Order: sequence, then structure tokens, then C-alpha cells
Amino acid sequence: MKTLPPDPIQQMGIAQFGILLRRGEITSEVVTRQYLERITALNPKLGAYVYVAENAAVESAQGIDRLIAAGTDLGPLMGVPIAVKDIFAVEGMPTKVGSEMDISDLIPPEGNFIKTLKRSGCVILGKTRTIEFAAGAQNVKHPTSWNPWDANIHRTPGGSSSGSAVALAAGLCAFAIGTDTGGSVRLPAALCGIFGLKPSVGLWPMDGVFPLCPAMDTIGLMTNSASDAAYIYSTLTDKTVQHPRPLEGLLLGRPKNHFFNNLHPQIQKDTQKIIAMLNNSGVQFISIEFPEVEEVVELFSKMVPADLVTTLGPERFFNNRDVLDPVLIDRLSPALELSAVEYIRLLRRQKELARIGVKRIAGLDGWICPTTPVLPVPVSLCESVEEASAFTFKALQNTRPANIYGYCSSTLPVILQRSDLPVSMQLHCGSSEESKLLSISLAVEQLVGTPQKPDIGKFI
Repeated sequence: MKTLPPDPIQQMGIAQFGILLRRGEITSEVVTRQYLERITALNPKLGAYVYVAENAAVESAQGIDRLIAAGTDLGPLMGVPIAVKDIFAVEGMPTKVGSEMDISDLIPPEGNFIKTLKRSGCVILGKTRTIEFAAGAQNVKHPTSWNPWDANIHRTPGGSSSGSAVALAAGLCAFAIGTDTGGSVRLPAALCGIFGLKPSVGLWPMDGVFPLCPAMDTIGLMTNSASDAAYIYSTLTDKTVQHPRPLEGLLLGRPKNHFFNNLHPQIQKDTQKIIAMLNNSGVQFISIEFPEVEEVVELFSKMVPADLVTTLGPERFFNNRDVLDPVLIDRLSPALELSAVEYIRLLRRQKELARIGVKRIAGLDGWICPTTPVLPVPVSLCESVEEASAFTFKALQNTRPANIYGYCSSTLPVILQRSDLPVSMQLHCGSSEESKLLSISLAVEQLVGTPQKPDIGKFI
């Protein structure tokens, strides 16, 4: 049996990697080559990456090492190998946005966020798989990345940032970049047992990113821990995160409606455990309600398809139906009949709900719920449009509202052993309260512990 090199950064964390790099005890080239070796061994089955920039990544890492040797320091993320969702334009790399349609004329030039990562010294290993045009959580025609928590059964990792979640969970990068419009970071992070951060709209610029629904599109992080996420966030924003916020006296909302419905029995059981652990640690839970939450279905079913059809153009969409995933066709077709008046009404209502969202959590430090009511299901149960659409609808039940209400959110695994399928909890704070959100996430992670990674050795 071939020996797989260990994930070189997972156990130490990104901050400790930086310390060792500057001491000369480790090099960016060494860890980059280790990740590339793991990608070569595992990606043929996992399908996390759609493009691997092997030569460019090694050259970038070598350049980082030369800068370190010369005394030039680009900052805390210098030399860290990362994965980027194939919805971002990266100079020198193809951008397909998960589609076989020719959209080369729609791909923007490399944007500020990717440029910031490069200036910070990150080494981009390649591009990761996305659901077609990042619209939803499951395709039926286009390939689905393999959730690494089950080596025997091909289970879905969710979407749309599916490849980024699989790459991170399988130890094929140190952290991964995704996007989240209705749960596209949080759902795959939850189903793959990793930490995910969906920030507020506007925290990071969306130029250079193929748009899905500009009113709700955000750039998100996928990391091995809340600690890594806080470290990356602080580096990229120059904002401080308290490490961690005390749980004693923390006021968290617990929704009475919607968010604790339809839970898989294992998720129900683990949710009760984590709520009890938090309560015993001094967290006070306050019942809250979101009476408008059922409007989320209409807003997403109409706004998102209308925006995407507008980007693609109705003629291009109609003329390329033979290469599009049937799930996408089913979702976008009704948008062709949506009037401008109706779209403007929906957009105004979404903005109104964002204002209402502030009132719903007034006086609270944040609120909590399961990230998704489902466990990773076999892909064989999502082979038809009806099955894939039903999975998407149920899986995103608890994530989409945060995008509508304008909250920032995180998802973190809880009570997870290698024999389990991942269960995650979702934390929310108000708009632009990412520092507080991450501080609370750190405290929860400290309480429940950092979960184990899947046994990737079973894939060799």
C-alpha cells in the first residue's frame, strides 16, 4: 500500500506553520509538494480539484522561500498553500464555473480578493469543483465530488462550494475559499465536518467572482478550525478577534420556529447535547421567532434564477440547454417569465427583511441552530431532477435565511468521531459582526473540541 504524506499543516494550525517557516524549520516548497502529492493520490477519486496548478504552485512556493531567506516578510499567511473555488478568476488558470457552456466572455479579470491573497504570500494550488454556476447544492449530470467521510459509498458533500470543502476535509490544502449566497460555504462545510465562515455582504469585494445574486453573494472561508478562520480573517481585514469570548453569561437566541424542524435523528441527538453543554457552561438561551422565514423560499426561487439568467443572457441559456445540468434548467426556466416589476418587489423585500433581521436579534449576542437538518446522503439518491431538487431544498433549510436577513454566520462540527457522519451547529451574529461571531465560535470550539478528520487512508 502506498504511503500518503500527512497533511503538513492541519495538526499545527496556520499560525504555528508561520512560526516554523520564519525559524527555517519548514519551507513553503516542502509543504506545497506534500499537498500536491496528496492531491495526485486522492483527487482521482475525490474529484475536489478541477485544475491543479502544480508547476505554478511550486514556483510560487520557491519564491516565498527566497523572500523569507532574504528577510522579506509578506505577513501571517505567507507560504500557505490554498484552494480556490472555480468561480474566481485567477490569472493563468481556467475558470469554468462548473459548466460545459462557453462563458469565457463573461469571466471577469482577477479581482481584488485573489490579488490580496497573492500579496499576502498564499500559494494557490488550483481550482476546486463547484455546482454549475454555484446555483444550488447538487447536480445530476455534472460530476459530484466525493465526500471523504465515507470511502465506500459516494456521498454528496453538498454545494455549491463542494470541491473546496472536500479538498480541505481530505487534507488537500491548508484552507479553502468558497462563496456563499444561500449556504454554499456552510452546507458543504457542515457535510464535510469542517469550519465554515459566511461573512456579511460587502466584507470582501466580489469583483473577479462570477456573480450569482449580487444582493446576497459573499466570499467565505473553509478551515480546519475556528482558530484558523479567526487568524485568516484578522489577517485579511486587520480586525481583532477576542480569543475566545467567555461563555458565562452569553445570550444566544434559540428559534422557536423553522430551524429545529425536520432534523435527522442523529442531528437531533447531537444538537440536544451541544445545547446542554453550552447551557451548563453558562450560556443563556432566549426563545426567538422569525415569522417571515417562509418568505425565503420565494425570494430564492425567483431572485437567484433571475439574476443568473440575466448574467448568462436568455438567448445563451436557451441555446445551450443541451450542455446544462437538468437541475439548473429546471431552476432557471421560470425566471424567463419573471417581470421587472416583480423582481424589484422581491429585491426591496429582501432589503426590508435585512432591516427586520436587526430587530429580531436585538439584545442578543447571537443565535444558534443546526447548520442543516440532513446528513450526507448517497449520490445515488440524487440522480433525478426531483431527487436533487428535494435534497437541495431540505439541505439549505437553515442556511438561506441568514443571507436574506443579512447576518454573518459560521458553522462548526460538534461531537464528531471518525465513525460518524458530520453534524454541525450554525452560529449567527448581526451584519458586520464577524469579529464577535468568530470570538463566540472560538469559545464553542474550545468547549466541544476540534473534531477529528476523516480517515483518508481508506482511499489509498
